[in-house]
Amino acid sequence: MTPFPARLWHVPGLLEVLWRHRNGHWWDDLRIMLRVTRQGCVRAVADGAGVAGFSLCRGAELHALYVHPRAQGRGLGRVLLQDAQDQHERLNLWVAEENTGGRRFYCRHGFAEKTRADGARNDEGRPEILMVWPPERRVET
Repeated sequence: MTPFPARLWHVPGLLEVLWRHRNGHWWDDLRIMLRVTRQGCVRAVADGAGVAGFSLCRGAELHALYVHPRAQGRGLGRVLLQDAQDQHERLNLWVAEENTGGRRFYCRHGFAEKTRADGARNDEGRPEILMVWPPERRVET
């Protein structure tokens, strides 16, 4: 499956994927998804049932990468992440500290932990980890 730029008619499918993973405020999620889709920040993949996953990048920040549960285990997350890496020289993302599966996934694809935060900057108030790709090299003096 090849990622493609999401269009406004994909927004219902994008929201369905998002809401399979988290409970949000539907009105806020709709407004944001419409805006970032119009801005060209969302890339999606589809299967026979519709939108199967998406990534949302703004500049070098990967804000979201979700795959619908019906499509998990088929490599779509890897395809979306590789697509983002192909389009950027570097990427960073915040992942919940408790999301061990997500952290392992990003590490397998070349990301490394840079720093940790207490969760004050996110909506859930949960501790999070900043991961970067490619890993920053330490300069020895």
